[in-house]
Amino acid sequence: MFKTIDIITSGLVAQRQRLNTIAENVANVNTTRDKDGNASAFQRRLVTFSAEKRNGKAVGVEFEVQKDTASEPRRVLEPGHPDADLEGYVNYPNINLVTEFVNALEASRAYEANIAAFNTTQQIGEMALRILN
Repeated sequence: MFKTIDIITSGLVAQRQRLNTIAENVANVNTTRDKDGNASAFQRRLVTFSAEKRNGKAVGVEFEVQKDTASEPRRVLEPGHPDADLEGYVNYPNINLVTEFVNALEASRAYEANIAAFNTTQQIGEMALRILN
């Protein structure tokens, strides 16, 4: 039963990280500079999941936050913007708020499913203790 709870907990932590990453993407939807102040569009972050294994057995969920280097920045014509290039275009992050919202909803549902699994596991444990008494 404790192994089950460990697996569920790792799933909760992974989905929380996914929600945090989505929030970071949304917060930086209009970021055109890096942390050093140079003109560079924020790169969207993605969370990938995999099975955490020990001795060939799945024992939880591993996650990794990666930068989306495959998509090009969104170019918007704004000649008066301080970060505009010589042609008057500003590079914005290629972040689609609708996609981020859907991803957040999916992560939230997965988090809720993990909570339901935890509650069910807890009830099974309580029933087993009642049977033993």
